[in-house]
Amino acid sequence: MSNEIPNNVDLDHDQQLRRALALWHPHYLDWWREVGPEGFDASKVYLRTAISVSPEGWANYGYVQMQDYRWGIFLAPEVPDRKIGFGDHYGEPVWQQVPGDQRKDLRRIIVTQADTEPASVEQNRLLGQTAPSLYDLRNIFQLNCEEGRHLWAMVYLLHKYFGRDGREEADELLHRRSGNPDHPRILNAFNAPVRNWLDYFCFSMFSDRDGKYQLAALAESALDPLSRTTRFMLTEEAFHMFVGESGIQRIASRAADLMLQSGREDLFELGAIPLGILQKYINYWYTEALDLFGGEDSSNAATYFAAGLKGRFQEDDEPEHLALDQVYELRKPDGSVESIPLRRAMNAVLRDAYVEDCHRGLRRWNRELEHRKLDARLYLPAVCFNRKVGALAGITSDPEGHILPAEEFARRRAEWLPTEEDRLRVAAVMKPVYAPGKIANWIAPPAKGIGGKPGLEFDYVQFN
Repeated sequence: MSNEIPNNVDLDHDQQLRRALALWHPHYLDWWREVGPEGFDASKVYLRTAISVSPEGWANYGYVQMQDYRWGIFLAPEVPDRKIGFGDHYGEPVWQQVPGDQRKDLRRIIVTQADTEPASVEQNRLLGQTAPSLYDLRNIFQLNCEEGRHLWAMVYLLHKYFGRDGREEADELLHRRSGNPDHPRILNAFNAPVRNWLDYFCFSMFSDRDGKYQLAALAESALDPLSRTTRFMLTEEAFHMFVGESGIQRIASRAADLMLQSGREDLFELGAIPLGILQKYINYWYTEALDLFGGEDSSNAATYFAAGLKGRFQEDDEPEHLALDQVYELRKPDGSVESIPLRRAMNAVLRDAYVEDCHRGLRRWNRELEHRKLDARLYLPAVCFNRKVGALAGITSDPEGHILPAEEFARRRAEWLPTEEDRLRVAAVMKPVYAPGKIANWIAPPAKGIGGKPGLEFDYVQFN
């Protein structure tokens, strides 16, 4: 089976696991054919394929038809004598098997993470039809294939460590569908429609960045196979965030150049995206991603931390690892402060690290505007804006965090979040560009290409 599925988990010598995955594999391919990238089955794409966890094996580039991509199962190298790094079992040896009393919670954690991987493939399955360049078309296909590989990584854990329950959960991952009213994906952001490339870049910037922090928290887990699986997934997640962050930067850069050339702010008639529209999409997808962290006061978060299932981002950098006597102060837009026991506030702690990371991306985008001596700036809205989950859900505020009457928020909502008219006008500028050396007018060329190739002057996708 190693010829079909590259791996470092000894599939060839695990007959039970090999048989289970062999039964799951054709159902996975059926899912890919049904809801994977539409219209490019016969195309050959210049993709990166992982065949091992070594630097030499992690990034092998070559032309592949996507349905023939070799989805692999890889665990990061084992850390000798690794100990549990937080919670009630701090300092004890990590687990190589699932403890019976943690089985239900670990299965829930793995299934929730696993469900995001196929969901994102489903969300952007049509975007290849409006790709702004071959470079961007290749990148979205790379992300699709790697999200598929991440699904394989989670399914491996379910099959290997959770028996019949795990097999049933693995099957269900292929039956749910993003946006399906009767059988949706688990998390709301992964049911939201990704209708165009502006949606897609914002999704990759913000929702995939949430993925980074969730995976990093699971990389601290006392269950060592889960830790090692997510640590390797993080090496690929970095590229997903790069695609989103650099995509927004390229849109802002192109908008700024056209504003200087034309003296106009409404760029739709020039076939480009105004900064004001870009800001609305940032507001929407950033706040959707904030909700992915869950409630600020969470008994589940406390349970997961206490049990050693899910830690903080870069737990080793924390001054202590028990979190028993501290509190987290949640500041609300009305000026009040809610004190939450720190263990119960682990979702908020993880979210705060995420917000700081997003601001680093924001500074890079604004440097494009500063460099061109424009007064306009992009921003991230207040964490209370447009929230649907947690202590801040239902608060009506403007993007600066000022509380508004519900009627005023409803009246002004179109100032801050995309409208159907906005979406139609964005869609109108997104025409496919499939020729090497060419790129759509609404986005700047990439700074460099992939795998040492040129940014635009390379045939990243060969059409049949």
